[in-house]
Amino acid sequence: MEENQKFTVSVYTENNIGILNRLSAIFLKRHINIESMTVSRSEIDHVHRFTFVVIVTKAQISKVVGQLEKQIEVIRAFYHTEDEIIYHETALFKISSEHLYNEKIQDKLKFRRAHIIAITERYFVIEASGLKEDIDNMYEKLRPFGLLQFVRSGRIAITRPKMAISELLQEIN
Repeated sequence: MEENQKFTVSVYTENNIGILNRLSAIFLKRHINIESMTVSRSEIDHVHRFTFVVIVTKAQISKVVGQLEKQIEVIRAFYHTEDEIIYHETALFKISSEHLYNEKIQDKLKFRRAHIIAITERYFVIEASGLKEDIDNMYEKLRPFGLLQFVRSGRIAITRPKMAISELLQEIN
């Protein structure tokens, strides 16, 4: 029996109202939980890129990508395994200013991609970026200081192998 694994799905679309609902409905109909999702403009003018992270079998992801590509606004969809991508997440941690000069907090900032981006009388904000595990680790280290707020982005990813979306678009036009 095929094992579940983590896949990153890149979906290039026109930027139309309701496209997010239609894309997410495809995962919903197959009872697939979306672990992470981000949307941004892509490297191509007037084309947006949705990045979904899901844990499924290879057979399931292949079917999902086929369904995604059947959507009128979808230009192309791809799926990638963990070793085929370079990825990151970003997080913001808001902590009471009473902890600002705490040596333990300063030690936590030695995390290679964390720094203070705002300081006020009442709080300070730390921004960190890295792999999901890096952010989870930072969260666990800062949680004892009483997080006032915490938010993280979804995964952003680019592929290691060339992804020929630009060439595909030229063929379509």
